[in-house]
Amino acid sequence: MRTIPASDAQAIAIVGAIQSGDVEALQRQLRAVPDLATVRIVDERGVSRTLLHVAADWPGHFPNGRAIVTALIAAGAHVNAALTNPNQDAPETALHAAASSNDLEVIDALLDGGADIEAPGAVFTGGTAMSDAVIFAQWNAARRLLERGATTTLSQAAALGLYDRVVTLCSQVPAPASDVLTGALWHACRGGQRAVAEYLLQRGAALNWIGWDHKTPLDAAHDSGATDLIEWLVGQGAKRARG
Repeated sequence: MRTIPASDAQAIAIVGAIQSGDVEALQRQLRAVPDLATVRIVDERGVSRTLLHVAADWPGHFPNGRAIVTALIAAGAHVNAALTNPNQDAPETALHAAASSNDLEVIDALLDGGADIEAPGAVFTGGTAMSDAVIFAQWNAARRLLERGATTTLSQAAALGLYDRVVTLCSQVPAPASDVLTGALWHACRGGQRAVAEYLLQRGAALNWIGWDHKTPLDAAHDSGATDLIEWLVGQGAKRARG
């Protein structure tokens, strides 16, 4: 796969067409350079992105996202190609990037074009695109992935309020370890999911664990803005990490 520096005129032109949503300019460039759909853009940090990553990358929601992605795939872009970054191990696909950006239009276009919804590579967990959606609290993306058939871990199901799925996962043999239950409680609180939080606390999750971003479940609930959940947690004796 050919690479071109991000500072190169060709890279600037193709990135500009993609991120401005100029489908006609993109297609002209793709016709003029037969292998252009498969090139990688390499920035000054050594991060190597496909053009689909460019279309899906933060902050996402570029104009004509679906048409841009569809044109790139039709021209031969590899829909499941992974980003390479010398400073991290996560081989994110474009679908991971779209999930992180909460970009439903691009998520759908990628999946319609053959993206693997269960491909690994999430930033912090190495997991699927669902992991990135939940970790970054991109709830619309997470629910769209769920609609499109994505599986969930216990924590992801908890964050999305999938009560029956949480109960099923907790009823497996062997049962989830206490730290797994606690992590799921934290995510349920971040997602504002009281019913799931109540269930997990009854199962033995730790109420005042200080977890990600140095936050307790109560801190995470404050992030969600779920007043009813916050009041219930306080009534159970929940504390904030910083008083």
